[in-house]
Amino acid sequence: MATSITYSSAEIGIEAPLVSVEATLANGLPRVSIVGLPETAVKESKDRVRAAIRSLGVDFPRCNVTVNLAPADLPKSSGRFDLAIALAILAAANKRYLQPIRAHEFLGELSLTGELRRVRGVLPAALRCAKGGQRQLVVPTANGPEAALAQGGTALTASSLAEVLAHLTGQGTLPAAQPLAGAQAAPRAPALSDVKGQSHAKRALVVAAAGGHNIIFVGPPGTGKTMLASRLLGLLPPMSLEEALEQASIASVSSRPFDCADWRRRPYRTPHHTASGVALVGGGSPPKPGEISLAHGGILFLDELPEFPRHVLEALREPLESGEIWLSRASSQARYPAGFQLVAAMNPCPCGYYGSESHECECSVDRIQRYRSKVSGPLLDRIDLHVEVPALPPGEISSPPAASQEDADAQRQVAAARDRMQRRQACLNAGLGAKAMHSACRLSGESSEWLDKAVSRLGISARGYFRILRVARTLADLAGSEAIAMPHLTEALSYRRLDRHSAL
Repeated sequence: MATSITYSSAEIGIEAPLVSVEATLANGLPRVSIVGLPETAVKESKDRVRAAIRSLGVDFPRCNVTVNLAPADLPKSSGRFDLAIALAILAAANKRYLQPIRAHEFLGELSLTGELRRVRGVLPAALRCAKGGQRQLVVPTANGPEAALAQGGTALTASSLAEVLAHLTGQGTLPAAQPLAGAQAAPRAPALSDVKGQSHAKRALVVAAAGGHNIIFVGPPGTGKTMLASRLLGLLPPMSLEEALEQASIASVSSRPFDCADWRRRPYRTPHHTASGVALVGGGSPPKPGEISLAHGGILFLDELPEFPRHVLEALREPLESGEIWLSRASSQARYPAGFQLVAAMNPCPCGYYGSESHECECSVDRIQRYRSKVSGPLLDRIDLHVEVPALPPGEISSPPAASQEDADAQRQVAAARDRMQRRQACLNAGLGAKAMHSACRLSGESSEWLDKAVSRLGISARGYFRILRVARTLADLAGSEAIAMPHLTEALSYRRLDRHSAL
């Protein structure tokens, strides 16, 4: 009985746990058995592997072949194990492959002619290999730029099974994975100065960008809510390497092909209001990331917020607090980061013209209340800034655009405020915990008494109270103030419009 071992990796969330691929050739009827909790795509690999080996002009072993994917209790999916399985069988049949295959880890799906096809989730495996430094990763040529993002790694690329065998036997050399040229170049974000008027909303955008706060715009149709939302991206600083790699790992395991050209760009996701709960938060079998995870490190924009099904919106509550989502299924559980910044937009009523001076609202009070009640109080509590976006007067619409210097000034304010937060508490104000808030958001006796009375009079919840403190802390940081003053509190309270009894 001949036995060999190769190495590959599974795909569990954004983790890539090591998988040992063991192959044994024994006497018996010719057949191939794959064990170790394989799903359908993995079970079918025996046919792809047999055809790929025969395409080399090599006879497939005429015996009982057993392939074990260990650990056995770890779910295995997709065709990512094809290359490792083929090499394990070849090494069991020919001992000259045994020594070199143990120094490598293999990922790749095989075609019937032995060509290597790209697979999902290569970046998490490349990061683990680069960190461990024990084995060299071999991936399909199409996955090369993705594997090269793992700085410090030495991944190799191959286009076929024949090239891998030539490398292992010393008859050829596989090229190292190379990054995509210009992958770190980021396009120019839409300018804030393109938005005419709406100085109050622009100010709120700067506050949201500085502190990482969630924001909702409320106003009639055509007032620039969507345009304002897209401008937030241009106010945010570039992603750090750690943030970019984590976000790229999520994109790598998603169902869409990974684009290396976008890996240093903050994501801006805009799901339609007909999106299902699975599409928004993730799911399926095996679990895949949803929009909230694909927006990690960037912005999730939900336009026409009340039009989303209520149960879909309620699924956002826990990720907004924790910054992650756990997807549990009967056979597996996966964790995905979900540290997104929520930007939402809604009309004040079903027809959209409640409170408008230019159009008459046709909605009854009951209809308006039903419309607004589609967005629950607990969800609104988790949105720090409630901003009214009124219709612009005709004269302001036809005025020339603002100076482009407005964007540079706003970006400098945001960068300076974020620097103060990082030096003081090593996180943005939106992520302040209870202990950090006690020292960072300390109020004077007079200010504390005033805020308590205002919160009681307006019916704001305890969660809303702490949201106000976090926003006030951001306003103080934008002003360069060490302490939260009364003007910061009053402005922060003005951003809780939807909490007020009078707003309904």
